[in-house]
This record gives sequence, structure tokens and C-alpha cells, in this order.
Amino acid sequence: MAPDSNVTLSSPGVVASTSALSASSNYDPLYKTARIFTASLNYTIKGVQGNYFVRFHFCPFETNDYNVNESSFGVVVNGLKLLSEFDVPGKISHKNMNLQSSGKNSSSFFLIKEYILAVDADMLVIEFVPTGSSFGFINAIEIVPVVGELFSGSVSKVGGSGGSINLNGREMETMYRLNVGGPEIESNEDPNLWRTWEVDSSYMITENAGSAIKNSSNITYASMNDTSVAPLLVYETARAMSNTQVLDKRFNMSWKFEVDPDFDYLVRLHFCELMYDKSNERIFRIYINNRTAADNFDIFVRAGGMNKAYHQDHFDSASSRIDTLWVQLGPDTAAGAAGTDALLNGLEIFKLSRNGNLAYVERYNSADNSVSKSKARIWVGIGAGLASVAVIACIVVLVFCFCRRRKKESNDTKNNSPGWRPLFLYGGAAVNSTVGAKGSAGTQKLYGSVASTRVGKRFTLAEITAATNNFDDSLVIGVGGFGKVYKGEIEDGVPAAIKRANPQSEQGLAEFETEIEMLSKLRHRHLVSLIAVINPTLPKDQINLAEWAMRWQRQRSLDKIIDPHLKGNYCPESLSKFGEIAEKCLADDGKSRPTMGEVLWHLEYVLQLHEAWLNMNNTETSFSSSQAISGPKDGGLEVMQEPSSQDEEVGLDLKQTTDGGGDKEVNAAI
Repeated sequence: MAPDSNVTLSSPGVVASTSALSASSNYDPLYKTARIFTASLNYTIKGVQGNYFVRFHFCPFETNDYNVNESSFGVVVNGLKLLSEFDVPGKISHKNMNLQSSGKNSSSFFLIKEYILAVDADMLVIEFVPTGSSFGFINAIEIVPVVGELFSGSVSKVGGSGGSINLNGREMETMYRLNVGGPEIESNEDPNLWRTWEVDSSYMITENAGSAIKNSSNITYASMNDTSVAPLLVYETARAMSNTQVLDKRFNMSWKFEVDPDFDYLVRLHFCELMYDKSNERIFRIYINNRTAADNFDIFVRAGGMNKAYHQDHFDSASSRIDTLWVQLGPDTAAGAAGTDALLNGLEIFKLSRNGNLAYVERYNSADNSVSKSKARIWVGIGAGLASVAVIACIVVLVFCFCRRRKKESNDTKNNSPGWRPLFLYGGAAVNSTVGAKGSAGTQKLYGSVASTRVGKRFTLAEITAATNNFDDSLVIGVGGFGKVYKGEIEDGVPAAIKRANPQSEQGLAEFETEIEMLSKLRHRHLVSLIAVINPTLPKDQINLAEWAMRWQRQRSLDKIIDPHLKGNYCPESLSKFGEIAEKCLADDGKSRPTMGEVLWHLEYVLQLHEAWLNMNNTETSFSSSQAISGPKDGGLEVMQEPSSQDEEVGLDLKQTTDGGGDKEVNAAI
């Protein structure tokens, strides 16, 4: 932004420029210059009133006098705190790390922070404040008036608790804006408000849970008041659960987002029925943070026809312990629709101001991890890797026992219609009691190998795994926002419904624990009874050995998690090389993984290093690792040849599913 008659600057600061950037973008001319400030810097813009998009563009580049990695500052607009102790390079690096962990090769070298502000004083005062003795910088400021009705009225809270929030005049920060199932929509393709819509695949737990579809014929807005809500390009593409295998297994399409704790969030979902020209063809449920936001959702009915652009808003709160927000769409099999499908065209998440504040301090360590959020993060488990075992430690299994019908012996129950017989819990035992029989002792039967809890028996993971045939998807009998339900058999062939929780949501677990506490106290012929839960066996950051070990491998500290009994009995160099091999084999991009010939060669090399190390310790002679592979030795070491380019490649297929445990397995196929 260049100062003019309506824009004044409190101090010039330091103007910096660069001739080249690390990458290219549409904003290159803006990002080659920056204004650096070591003291408070104010922009005053006159003649603005109403609702505005305010965007701050940050693109760090090297200068002779300032190290951008040490910058830290805050931003306040008309008394509203937007940023505090903001670390631009740390935020960019953290975002790129998340993109890479999701298997995407894309990265970003700049950052845009977008806010939607109500200006009432005919003036906009933007204040940049360095943190302590640090400094800050800004490359560009963008101020765009909001055209039309972008937000209006009140929005109900997710979960049907009765709460609602009025959006009129509410300040917001845009956290995410996605074009679901389609390509990135650049700002010049959204000419009214100059918004950027990024692709959604980076945020999906399982991308192939939904297929991308496109239909650009005759799409119109369901309401003429919605023309500024989103460009029609958003509604021309979508992601639908059209994969029959997904439908049969009753998966949900799931998106996961990092958010700031202790704020309210508006979730805006964009819909347009692109395939069906009548109602009751596609009915589904919407889950936000593992709670039902909408059921019996028929886009055709809501929008008023096919090819009608429509949106729906929901709001939810994140507690001080929650830093993730889940959006899931899944089939509503109870609705009786012709198809158990779901569809989504676009998705936006906005953070709402609270007590005059939108800022959240986020700090990053040397590995670009968010220190302030690391305690609340739950890692998605991978069912393969360095230890070649599946550790599903965050699973909470709720077992409801379907007891077989038995003839009732007491006279006062003969006229009652037959039904499921609940399993009651007394004194650590499961008691089969007749429905409606008062004071009946029943028949006691103890299930499980661990002592009872306040809500029932404790089963081991091995027992539950055996009961569900290792969580076989053919045994799935239902699914919800909280997780899948499996049909299984516990001891003596007793049928049971076993619910496997989605481990990525602390909020869902806490709420569901309260729910099952209440349900465990209810007794009715039409309610199956809770008899047991599993106790998690590992801390949350150790849920999956592959993911856990990879975290240490990236820090080159794999020795920290080695069995202490092995201390002094392995070659450190051999361990280091083994970790490097495993890290390459777990690469998300198939092109980055080694061939089988390369894997075998490196494993043989690692073995030789270890044997040479053992031989050195035994004979108390010294020789380096390079000598260990230089040629045949008396100890029986042989020269290993590097695999030739003619070696047949191996495809390491990284397959990820997002049922309750989020298992991820690596399969090698020649």
C-alpha cells in the first residue's frame, strides 16, 4: 500500500527490497519490498466505513541488517487485537510441515492473514507493535469492501444445545477457505472480493473417501442475496462419496483442521446438487467435532432444485484444551434415501472475536513444531513401520451386550412382549437378569480378564481384537461421528456391539464419556447395556510406533527410544543408517521410496556395520565403518555392490484408512 491523501504513516520505518524471491506467485511485485519497523508503526486510512476484508501479506526475505527469523510483533486494528507475538517464518514453516506430513509436495514461502472487520468510525487505524526488543515487517496491506450480505442473522450451535450466535457486526479471522474437489481458485477468479480458495485434499484424512466431480452447466444461486458468498466456480466442482467400497463400509468423508483454542468458530459449508434432478436421492449427515450438526440433509430440497448454489452455517466452540476442528459428512442410512451418499462443494472456517481479541500466541521450537499446541495434538496412527506392529492405544471400545432371549420364569413378566435382555453389573460380575423381574438374582457370568470399573468390565485390546476379527470391516454394523460399530462375539459366543472411537478428537471422547456414564444407569428392554471399556495402554504421543519413531528419527535421536536393555549392545552408526532406510521406506511419495534392491543392499550394509562393531569390541581392535565394507575380511564380511539401475523397482503402497484407529499400513509388492 502506497501512502496517499487518505493514507498516512506515523513513521517511515526501514524500506527493504530484494531482486529475487525463493519462489513465484501472483503477488511477486508486492513481495519484493517490505517495510521493517523496530518501534510502533501506524497506518491511518480515512474514508472507510462498513464491513471490509483486511488482508496482511507477509513474505520474509533476507536483508543485511535484520534476521527475519528473529522477528516478532503484534497487530491491532481500531482497538481489536489481531496478532500477538507473531512469528511469520515459524508459521510458514509449520504450515509447510503440515502439508508435507499430509503427503503433499507443495509448499509456501509467503503468508496471508485475512480478517473481516466492521468499521464504524469512518477511519481505520492499523498499528504494528514489535515484541520487546524485536522488530516486525509488512509487505502489503489489502482492504476490500464487502459487497452484498456475506453474513447475516443468527447461527445455531452444533449439537442442538439451543445456543445461537448473532453474526451481525462480529469481527472474524478467516482460518480456512477450500474449494472441495476442485482446483485452487486464485484471487482474480473471485473478482468481487479477491478471495483465494485452496484445494481440500491436504486436509482430508483419506482423500479417496470421496471422488471429485464437476458440472458447470447452468448453475445459479438459490438466493440472489448469496452472490457474494462464493463465486460460482466453487459450486461447479464437488467431492462425493461415489466410491462403492467406501459406501459399503460406511466411511465418512473427513477433514481435519488446526485451530486456536478457546475461541468460537463459524463453519460455512457450500452445496450444489450436480447429479440428481429430484429429491430423496442423496441424504446424509453432517458432523462437526464428532457431533451431529445436521441429519436428513437433502441438498436438492434445501437449495430448491438441481444446480442451485446453497450454503449453510454452523458454529461451535473450541475449549482451551482443543486445537483441532473436524468436519465429516457421511451417509444417513436411517433416512431411507435412494442413495447413501454425501456431497460437499466448498468449506470455510472463521474464528470469531472474543472480548475484543482475535490473537493467539503460538510458539515454535527448532523443529518447527507448535509448542503452544503440542500438548493437545493427537497423532494419527499408522499400522506399520519401524516396529512392524499395530499399536492402537487411543481406542476406546464400548461394548454393549446383546443378550439372547430367554423365556421368563416369573408370573409378572409372562404378558410382556419378548425383547433383548440387558446385562446388569454387580460387584465386578456381569449378571444376566430377567427383564422386569424384581429382586431376581439371575445368573452371574464374568466376562473379561481385568477388574470392573464404574461403568463395567475392562477388556484387553487382544480380547477385543479377537472378538472383531481384528476389526474386520465386513463386521461393521453402523457408523457415526464418534466412530464405527462392529458386530463381535465375546466369551461363550455372546454377541456384542463394539464401538471403536475416533482417536483424533479429545472433545468427542470427553462428551461421549459423559453420555455413556448416563446411559449405563438406564435399563430398558430396548436399550442394550454397557458392559465394558478398554483402558488406553500408551500415552497419546506414543499411540503408533511408526509415527512415534519417525518423530525421533527426524530429530536424529532414535537412540532415545531404544530398549534400555540393548544399551551398549548395538552399533550407533548401524542404528543411524537403519533409521535412514526406514524413513525413506515410509515416504508418502512413491517416487521417493527406494527399490527393493536398494533396501536389501542398505540392510546388508547395516548388518555389516553391526558385525564389524561387534568384532571390534570382541577383539579390541579398531577399524572404521569404511573398512568394514572395503572387502572380504577374516570375520567373513563380503563386499556389497550397489544395486544397479536394472533392479526391479518395488512399489511401496501407502494405504491409509480413517476409521476409529486411523490405521496406516505399508505394503511392498514386487
